[in-house]
Amino acid sequence: MIEELQQIGLTTNECKVYLALINHGVSLAGTISRKTGLHRRSVYDITEMLVKKGLIGYIVKNNRRYFEAVHPQKILDIIKEKENILSPLVNELTQSFESKKEKQETNFYKGKDGLKTIFEEQLNHKEIFILGASTKAYEILQFYFIWYDKKRKKKKIKTRIITSDPKILKIPLADIRYIPEKYASPVAVNIYGDKTAIILWAKEPIAIVIKNQEIAEGYRNYFEIMWKIGKK
Repeated sequence: MIEELQQIGLTTNECKVYLALINHGVSLAGTISRKTGLHRRSVYDITEMLVKKGLIGYIVKNNRRYFEAVHPQKILDIIKEKENILSPLVNELTQSFESKKEKQETNFYKGKDGLKTIFEEQLNHKEIFILGASTKAYEILQFYFIWYDKKRKKKKIKTRIITSDPKILKIPLADIRYIPEKYASPVAVNIYGDKTAIILWAKEPIAIVIKNQEIAEGYRNYFEIMWKIGKK
């Protein structure tokens, strides 16, 4: 029981004195001293603290103090009082914490349908950056990209593409830069808004989409470096 009472901020000796008064009722300091094994001087100091905390009270008879524990319900009152004091502080701290914390989500997609989900999400953004575009994407999704490019054109979504694949030529609303074929990779990176999609264009394509503003900005900065290197 002492450990539980310590959870509300009582010291070990305060717990002993409080429990002695709960179990034995109204008591003098000397009686409390005998029941708890604490020195009488310590008992006086402890009872003074418990009075301040509202857990015990006393009456004076013949110049002697008789101590008595208040109803245990007071413990719950103390907890509620602390909660009322701390609640606004916790709310304020939570707001500060959430405003500084970068929210991040990572989702894994597999197969053609999974990849279509990613591209349809891109249609909600004003501009798309593609690093490492490949005709393999068109081979795997085939007619889907015809619909996708029409939709993107209708919504006037611009795309900037860096590729080492010379087969990629005219794409609606797209600026294309070419880098040497030695940089060719089956992995493409699409950056849009605060999301970065890392796509492996294999027979069974897979992708990881990371929602994180700092990561997206980092990839955009890298894209701009490669854009300057690329040729029209």
